[in-house]
Amino acid sequence: MDRKIKKTNPIYRYLLYGAAAVALITGLMWLVLGSQTQAVKASKKQQTISRVTRGLFKDYVRLNGQVVPIQVVQVSPEEGGIVREKIIEEGSKVKKGDIILKLSNSNLDLQILNAEAELAEKQNLLRNTQITMQQDLLNNRTERISLDMDVRRKKRNYEQNKRLYHEKLISREEYLQSEEDYELARKKHGLISQRLKQDSIYRSAQMEQMEENLANMRQNVLMVRERREKLNVRSSIDGELGLLDVELGQSIGAGEKIGQINDLSDFKVEALLDEHYIDRVRTGLTATFVRDEKTYRLRIRKVYPEVRDGRFRIDMVFVGAHPDKIRSGQTYNLNLELGKSEQALLIPKGTFFQTTGGKWIFVLDKNGEKAYRRPIRIGRQNPQYYEVTEGLEPGEEVITSGYEAFKNNEIVLLTE
Repeated sequence: MDRKIKKTNPIYRYLLYGAAAVALITGLMWLVLGSQTQAVKASKKQQTISRVTRGLFKDYVRLNGQVVPIQVVQVSPEEGGIVREKIIEEGSKVKKGDIILKLSNSNLDLQILNAEAELAEKQNLLRNTQITMQQDLLNNRTERISLDMDVRRKKRNYEQNKRLYHEKLISREEYLQSEEDYELARKKHGLISQRLKQDSIYRSAQMEQMEENLANMRQNVLMVRERREKLNVRSSIDGELGLLDVELGQSIGAGEKIGQINDLSDFKVEALLDEHYIDRVRTGLTATFVRDEKTYRLRIRKVYPEVRDGRFRIDMVFVGAHPDKIRSGQTYNLNLELGKSEQALLIPKGTFFQTTGGKWIFVLDKNGEKAYRRPIRIGRQNPQYYEVTEGLEPGEEVITSGYEAFKNNEIVLLTE
């Protein structure tokens, strides 16, 4: 069965449209009010307002440097022992070779006595061997002379019997016997000569080896005696004894650090930098400071790669003259140049950076009554200025004081 459709009353349609319009107006008002909640009021007199300028950006960083000796030499004994006497006290000037303190070592004294006794024993053995060899040499020479004489006699007898045998004055047997005696004496002489020659070579080699051993023993004794001399701890350079941490009767090991000597022939300056600059700092960069209205220059000699507590260390040496009456421990305020000076867009440094990290800033409008949050990009910085690479124009004014009171607001309403 068909259902009859009722027509809608026009008044209801107008009421529906009116409700939608009210909702729309309410939403717009909410947005407007919401946008106004993103603004905050602040006294203009309490803010630091700076102008964006274009100028010469000097790429440097300011740091404190401390004067230290150009070289510090560690004092360490080469031989361990007991401190027997302190010759020089801390803070005294020393020359190279001066005795700083004296040690004693009973074990080393015993080693020296043993080495000297062993040397004396070797020397006695060598002398006895030399005497024996001289006696053997004399006996060999006597034996050789006797053999020479025996060969000559047997040869003379053989030659004489040979003539007599040809004249048939002696028997053949007597002649042959004299010939055999001569041949035997000659061969024996040859063998004995070879033996005496080998004995002579052997004795010579033996003597050379013993002489070499004896020389090594003498050298060993000298070295052990030198170890006794090293019980006197001496200064290795001219300078000032800056530290001597020992007491009488104290036992000190070989190589143990007991003090230091400061080389006062020249000075260097040590400084600590924030690790933010570690990629930009290198040897050869220069720094300047003013002392008594004079400007002095330094050059980085060494950059230490180790970072401790967010900082790293550098060593700098003077280029040219250094201040009069310079003393170790003095502190200078240095300007370290990191690069060349260039034209750039600049804003003065301020505490706003702690909140924004240089990513945004509040920029004043032309009337100076409002400041709007604007993203920017900051490049390099020095103790006075930030280098702005993006987001600002010359002549604009910005708030460079702290933003703690602004929270996350987008607009600052500046009041008198």
